[in-house]
Amino acid sequence: MFKLITLQDTIRIPPETFGNPLEQVGREQVKTKYEGLVDEELGYVIAVTKVEVSPIGKIIPGDGATYHKVNFSLLTFSPVIQEIVEGDVVEIADFGAFVRIGPVDALLHVSQLMDDYISYDEKQGVLLGKETKRKLTTGDQVRVRITAVSMGRAGSSGKIGVTARQPFLGKLEWLKMEAKPKEASEKSAEGKEEKPKAQE
Repeated sequence: MFKLITLQDTIRIPPETFGNPLEQVGREQVKTKYEGLVDEELGYVIAVTKVEVSPIGKIIPGDGATYHKVNFSLLTFSPVIQEIVEGDVVEIADFGAFVRIGPVDALLHVSQLMDDYISYDEKQGVLLGKETKRKLTTGDQVRVRITAVSMGRAGSSGKIGVTARQPFLGKLEWLKMEAKPKEASEKSAEGKEEKPKAQE
């Protein structure tokens, strides 16, 4: 889930940047501190937006910099367990596929792909269902449900687990194919109902 969060913080304006526009320097300081951050409360910080730096700063003895309060907004991505998301397959391995959801790659393990025996073709980079003959490869679009989220500690990107073994989940192409026979049977049922009954 993408969120726009408004925060307040205090930033350090280094002495070598004095004379430069305060808003510009403040924005750079906030971006350096927050962009790319992975935090349990914030989630994945994608971008800093709308930065307002207070023109009044404080000086701390022994430090030539000034400290200013700053209000800013962050665009974040917080994966929520049970949330249904769509993404592109970015990598195939023998143990599963990595699906790009937002700014992060989630693991779709082979056991969570489909109700079928799955083999891995390393040369073609394909996961193949034995009975269904369904293939999953890099670039395919899938709809999955988030089943596990571990944000990890500072410096790590965290881990996300997803499943496609539930109704209305899986490769989008498969879902379209499953919907077509239902639509056709519904239309034929409607056609039968519309036929006038023979008079007795």
